[in-house]
Amino acid sequence: MPTSSHRNQLYTVAQVRALDRQAIEVLGVPGFELMRRAAWAALSSLRRHWPEARRIVVHCGPGNNGGDGFLLAVLAREAGLHAEVLALGDVSSGDAGSARQAWKDAGGAVRRWQVGDDLPAADVHVDALYGTGLRRAPEASVAALIEAINASGAPVLALDVPSGLDADTGHVPGAAIRAAVTVSFIAAKRGLHTGRAAAHVGVPELDGLGLPESLWQDEVPDAHLLAATQLPPRARDAHKGANGHVLAIGGEHGMGGAIRLCGEAALRAGAGLVSVATRAEHIVALNAARPELMAHGVDGPQALEPLLARASVLALGPGLGQGAWSHALWLTALDSNKPLVLDADGLNLLAREPRRFAQPAVLTPHPGEAARLLGSTVAEVEADRFAAARALAERHGAVVVLKGAGSLVAAPDGRLDVCPWGNPGMASGGMGDLLTGVVAALLAQGCDAWQAACLGVGLHARAGDRAARQGERGLVASDLLAPLRALGNGIDA
Repeated sequence: MPTSSHRNQLYTVAQVRALDRQAIEVLGVPGFELMRRAAWAALSSLRRHWPEARRIVVHCGPGNNGGDGFLLAVLAREAGLHAEVLALGDVSSGDAGSARQAWKDAGGAVRRWQVGDDLPAADVHVDALYGTGLRRAPEASVAALIEAINASGAPVLALDVPSGLDADTGHVPGAAIRAAVTVSFIAAKRGLHTGRAAAHVGVPELDGLGLPESLWQDEVPDAHLLAATQLPPRARDAHKGANGHVLAIGGEHGMGGAIRLCGEAALRAGAGLVSVATRAEHIVALNAARPELMAHGVDGPQALEPLLARASVLALGPGLGQGAWSHALWLTALDSNKPLVLDADGLNLLAREPRRFAQPAVLTPHPGEAARLLGSTVAEVEADRFAAARALAERHGAVVVLKGAGSLVAAPDGRLDVCPWGNPGMASGGMGDLLTGVVAALLAQGCDAWQAACLGVGLHARAGDRAARQGERGLVASDLLAPLRALGNGIDA
């Protein structure tokens, strides 16, 4: 498969359009030639994924994405496939108009889509309706076509972007194609890797269309996909004191499981020592289930302070609650100025009493918690996850992990990475508690906040994928502990 050396670099739509212009105006590659190369890349992807396909239906919109589709139909016919074209309108302009004429010159017919029409039989449908050009909900007639394609039972190859998906944000404001494969051209669009995009992109591919490296030299990516990494091997003379001491704080009445998961994840991610400060009622169960955790019953700030003095990193929030006991521990922990990871009710308390952190800090909100921190709504957060994550990082002076499909890691200076791993089975209780413990353990072992968040998110998601090999439904948080340990040691079998 042709791949691009820039496949881990993510760009905004505006940046991709600038790259297109540079290819045409500076490098001298005609727009029609780029369209032809995109069509070749699309046909190659189609033949690779569906080698038995004989009938394809290409759905063409009025712009350049539709032009890619017309030329794909030409090439498919030349390759011996039966190709049909359904178009949204009667005319196309510019290079797309030339591509439409090329299809007609090859003897192809263009059928105008009308609401209520039956779709032709197809082994594969090709989505070339809108590409990056649509940020609003498709109009009703196009929505009807999209829903018909989705309901056809045949797989869909999307060209550049599944139509109806916002390529900048991953937001889906209306009907959108659910592709089996999406082949993008020149540069990876950031919105294809987070939020609702997970349900629409299918397998993402990128083809650089044979353009020279000089094209990308002056365009700094907006974000990056995380790479699979782990900590280096430990020194042969390592001792527990050299690997940090995590203090996990939480576990209000009835929520002892959350703080246990957090503490155990910190152990499995390599912290040398892990203490737990929790309600006294949980101590017996913690000692019986995981004696390696140093569990302490604390009834208030005075009992917490000596534990804070011995800790190097705090994991604050799992099962913490928001009552008087919870708030007192939260405030005492924050005032210690220890490096920390803040999650769950620790974030809900932060929404009530905002602060900007001077110490290394990682916040790990899900969209609901992010909305409370920003004073907005979940819908607003999900409409632009990139903006929400960056706003939180800047506001609080912390690295922020905005959890969800395609979790984002944002730094106060604007850096942002996107997690390409994870699965729907991880949408179950306790997963966030694990992540808090993992990131805290990495901080304790010497990572800075950005490194700990990026590495921790990656290890957590990859462990989830490893655990899901036995099925996504029924996956529980503790299933990740064994693969988490293996991946942290570079064992990826």
